[in-house]
Amino acid sequence: MSAVLSLDESPAEAAPAAEKVIEVDHLPTLLGWKLWGVAILLAGANFVSVLDLTITNVSVPTIAGSMGASISQGTWVITSYAVAEAITVPLTGWLAMRFGTARVFGAALMAFAVVSLLCSLSPTIETLVGFRILQGVTGGPLMPLSQTLMLRLFPERLRPAAMGLWMVTTLIAPISGPIMGGAICDNFGWPAIFLINVPVAGAAGFFSWRILVKGRLQIVKAPFDGVGLGLLVAWVGLLQIMLDLGKDLDWFDSPLIVCMALGSAISFAAFLIWELNTDHPIVNLRVFRHRGFWLSMVLFSCAFGGFFATNVLTPLWLQTNLGYTAAQAGLALGATAILAFVAAPIAAVLVSRLDPRMIACAGISWLTITALIRGTANTDMSFMQIWSVLLLVGAAMPMFFMPMTLISMAAVDPSETADAAGLSSFVRTLSGAFATSIVTTRWETLASGFHSDLAGRNANFGATIDQLNRSGFGQGQALAVVNQLVDKQAVMLATNHLFWEIAVVFCLAVGLVWFLPRPNRAVDPTGAH
Repeated sequence: MSAVLSLDESPAEAAPAAEKVIEVDHLPTLLGWKLWGVAILLAGANFVSVLDLTITNVSVPTIAGSMGASISQGTWVITSYAVAEAITVPLTGWLAMRFGTARVFGAALMAFAVVSLLCSLSPTIETLVGFRILQGVTGGPLMPLSQTLMLRLFPERLRPAAMGLWMVTTLIAPISGPIMGGAICDNFGWPAIFLINVPVAGAAGFFSWRILVKGRLQIVKAPFDGVGLGLLVAWVGLLQIMLDLGKDLDWFDSPLIVCMALGSAISFAAFLIWELNTDHPIVNLRVFRHRGFWLSMVLFSCAFGGFFATNVLTPLWLQTNLGYTAAQAGLALGATAILAFVAAPIAAVLVSRLDPRMIACAGISWLTITALIRGTANTDMSFMQIWSVLLLVGAAMPMFFMPMTLISMAAVDPSETADAAGLSSFVRTLSGAFATSIVTTRWETLASGFHSDLAGRNANFGATIDQLNRSGFGQGQALAVVNQLVDKQAVMLATNHLFWEIAVVFCLAVGLVWFLPRPNRAVDPTGAH
């Protein structure tokens, strides 16, 4: 993306060579405890922005229940944030060049705190989704700009230590999200999962503004592709809303869904034409001319989208089908962290010594195997049985994510690394949002189908109801008990079936890995993140 900052470049360095851009903000020279204090502020800002991608995963049933919404409507809280954050990525670099990196970062962080407070006060699901969109818009710039500032503030000899601190928060935040979200939701109510952002983001924004915003702002007339951004928002937004509302409106039997589909398709076609012909595109689509890059994005969409969707599906299943609390579901999902931390340094060594395609193939194959195992679950599984399977899932992610990132960045020209990194982040985040909508809709459809099938096939319901009547249950109570039993088994069958379908997607991704070209140049992992 032409306006997205490379993570090892300043805004001036990230601009196209033909465009003369001068630095618009002058960062102070910091030493000692002040330097490391600012590093903690930057790492904390990165932490809260990444945390909010996953902190609501285990809270969806609670949020939906408290607002009288369905589970599928509850997942809008997740997808709205992810889509808004993805759309903001192309805009971040332009904002930094136009208004200064430190100013944009500080303003976004304080706005993030305000919108988080508004999320906690939302009275309806529609209001909450609206504020989550704003939260994604304000949170989108925090991750790339926090890393850019970290690299600009620290001298070269201290950058590895500074980036180590930054990367730790990047790894810990998505894993901590379900654990923290579950514990907070059970003990303090769902609004508290947003309230925790307020003191952290507010204080970090205030102090970073006071410390980092120095000197007079020098206005830069950086070219801005407003038409491209508008078309991007149109096709992505319409497609996401269509995926979210499709089931409730009976898909293409609804004129509204048909209009959304046509609007998204037309906006997408116009977006492609405009971006390929304008001088300063907000998204540099020309990087897709590299076979290694566009194939990597297809793989990211399949594997990361499937993984993200399973991380939303699992706590929903645990809470609605097995009776887990949000905290218990969060602890179960947190098992993926353990082997992920163990596998990360191993993956880093392996990709430097072996063909990265081999490591990526092993990682996606492992995701396939674990998805097949999860497709054999039953309603009598213990917590430790579920936890142990989720523990195994964690080992796959670094083995897939790290080599695929390096392959995709090595596939483009060195001058296109910033554009490719921005596009990669956009595709990953968007694929997670789209996959979540598709999987939750598919889950409800399958559960309804299995419920009808089980009810039609079982001839023992009459005897079961008679037995319950003799035990003191009224006719209505007996029917409710039987319906609940059928519901539980139908949801279990739907969950297993869906994991098998996701395993098929992973399996197709395994085959695609070997169509990728082998990397012909080394890529700095820090810059390719």
